[in-house]
Amino acid sequence: MLNAATDLVKNLRNEAATAWAVDKNDTTLIEGFEGCRLKAYLDIAGVPTIGWGNTRYENGIRVKMGDTITQARADSLLLFKLKEFEAEVRSLVRVAITDNQGAALLSFDYNTGSLAGSTLLKKLNAGDYNGAADEFLKWNKVTKNGEKKIADVLVKRRAAEQKLFKTPS
Repeated sequence: MLNAATDLVKNLRNEAATAWAVDKNDTTLIEGFEGCRLKAYLDIAGVPTIGWGNTRYENGIRVKMGDTITQARADSLLLFKLKEFEAEVRSLVRVAITDNQGAALLSFDYNTGSLAGSTLLKKLNAGDYNGAADEFLKWNKVTKNGEKKIADVLVKRRAAEQKLFKTPS
């Protein structure tokens, strides 16, 4: 009986997120802010990054300075990572979301990797969509050399994610 109840809860959670269908909105925002570089570079936090803002490859190995990839590999890695983050967003969100809300959450999680423990998610799952939208703007800092500083690019990205989240699909 407990297994049946657990399965029902899992199915309900998954059904809540199915209103969101992955589409071009999901990649447009990410590609626009990440840009694509085929040679490893240090991101704003000083982390080796490649392609469309990836710090790890499909096999989990960290990007290192000196790495290079082709455009086809960068695009393939983006799709691979998007599927990972899409699965995570779908497993975490327990309320119905629109396509635009899904795209905003996917961009946020792709960039921060922190949706799971965020107040944004807690408010969203409590049905507080406006409160969740307000949380985007709080994620505007980068930690570099142990110090948190506001980054203009993150201010702009979070504003774009918030705007998309609030835009009806």
